[in-house]
Amino acid sequence: MRAEPALLTGLGPVIAPHTRLVVLGSFPGARSLAEQQYYAHPRNHFWPILSALWEIDLRSMPYQQRLTVLLQRGLGLWDVYAGCRREGSLDSAIEDARPNDLAGLLRQAPGLRGIAHNGGESARSMRVTGALGLPVWRLPSTSPANASWSFERKLAAWREAFVATGVAA
Repeated sequence: MRAEPALLTGLGPVIAPHTRLVVLGSFPGARSLAEQQYYAHPRNHFWPILSALWEIDLRSMPYQQRLTVLLQRGLGLWDVYAGCRREGSLDSAIEDARPNDLAGLLRQAPGLRGIAHNGGESARSMRVTGALGLPVWRLPSTSPANASWSFERKLAAWREAFVATGVAA
């Protein structure tokens, strides 16, 4: 008999009142949970995409400095799930998901202009985020598991949401 995976708790929101765009992932992978850092896996394209959009090398910065830069530029981070059971890091293994309070995003960020879902599992919550009356994007996952999209193709898709919300030129 296989033991049920332990209930995992996600990371807190990185959101400020002046946040213009929030990127919502599904739930942190094992490496991100272990390091308590969003997008900690070295092959994840999240930090390289932001580095390319903003023309700065975020990966060379300490994590807390990266978060400061994000917030200064109007970008927020969070996940659609506050907790779940999962073995490994794949979204397909998520069980017993407990949602975050996505309906309350505007209370946390009254300056919000849009919401970007990082990947398909996150996008399953588009009913909730769409009800906020803001533009919502379903962006290609930055996960290394999403190998069918090239870095350049991901970057172009992400640029659209960043430009539309004033988070990138």
